[in-house]
Amino acid sequence: MPVADPLGRLFRAQPDTAVTLARIWDVLPDARLVGGAVRDLLCGRAVADMDLATAVAPEDVMARLRAAGIKVVPTGLSHGTVTAVIDGRPHEITTLRRDERTDGRHAEVAWTSDWREDAARRDFTINAMSCDRAGHVHDPFGGRADLAAHRVRFVGDARARIAEDALRILRFFRFDARYGGEAPDAEAMQAATALAPMVERLSVERIWSELRRILTGPRVERALALMEAADVLTRILPEGYDLSRLSALLACGAPAQALLRCAALVRCDARVVADRLRLSRADARFLCAAREGDAPHPGMPSAEIARLLAIDPADILIARSWLRQAAEAGRPDARWDSLRHEIARRPRPVFPLAGRDVVAAGCPAGPRVGEMLGRVRAWWMAGGCVADHAACLAYLRGVLKD
Repeated sequence: MPVADPLGRLFRAQPDTAVTLARIWDVLPDARLVGGAVRDLLCGRAVADMDLATAVAPEDVMARLRAAGIKVVPTGLSHGTVTAVIDGRPHEITTLRRDERTDGRHAEVAWTSDWREDAARRDFTINAMSCDRAGHVHDPFGGRADLAAHRVRFVGDARARIAEDALRILRFFRFDARYGGEAPDAEAMQAATALAPMVERLSVERIWSELRRILTGPRVERALALMEAADVLTRILPEGYDLSRLSALLACGAPAQALLRCAALVRCDARVVADRLRLSRADARFLCAAREGDAPHPGMPSAEIARLLAIDPADILIARSWLRQAAEAGRPDARWDSLRHEIARRPRPVFPLAGRDVVAAGCPAGPRVGEMLGRVRAWWMAGGCVADHAACLAYLRGVLKD
């Protein structure tokens, strides 16, 4: 049930926020909290971002804030957004807008003084509410009732909202997983299914940004199953996917890590997915490494764990252990948990020799240095990565004599 006095609850929980918002409201009396801030306040959830809207033009917003001694950054003037920074915390303030033109990816906007017109361009009714300084919640499209009913519904015509920005298809499944009830809104599902081909026009960066949130959010299996039913999942993962493998991973109690869950979900070579989604170098490396290489398992000798740690860092080995547990057990198991605890607590072995040691031992500089290092490293790893610098040097000298 939505909270009766969302602003009062916020100020009691975060008195510093009351002071900050008061400074903004003193400068912009008409400003209102908007979007997710109002939604989550009504739900009784913690609010991360306090975004506001105003009928004042962005240039005038900047001038007023600066005159009041508030730092302001023009973060998105073309979209009417500036950021007020108070005590190191940013607060986005956006001028009321209406869409002039849109192609499903980008919109050209114009300023307006009509709060309902601005709210009408938002995606869902639960995101179209605003709250003024007096604590009154303005709710032109029934978002408060939808929150209470656990219903995620588009503002107005669902197809029209999706046509404005195809990303709203993915956002629908993400928000439905978090705020929806047992069954998704029928009109929204019909629109998402009919317009599913539009997601193929989205940039892969925007697709991954939403998919990452879906994978780490609540009811991920439900969200992906609905996406599959709407012919959306196959369009964002055309290489193929395996929902049953992800379900097995979740059944094991694996953490809500997007890349780990993605590693379980994708069916093909992870490099193909990483390249197509243009993952960052670090994310691509993790996704691929989680799917490749030796995976630790319960009962593995300590020396073998050390060998694996010498090759790959603990987070990669732990990810592989989750994937292997999902494949072999598909349920929680204390033995696997103990294994991961052991991997996490152990320092990573560091091979004690370097190329200069090989040269100092009498090997001429050149390709043979790398060959000798490789032979000593293989011996060191086979012994459980416990041989120290002196022992490795002794073995190296023996190899050089052969």
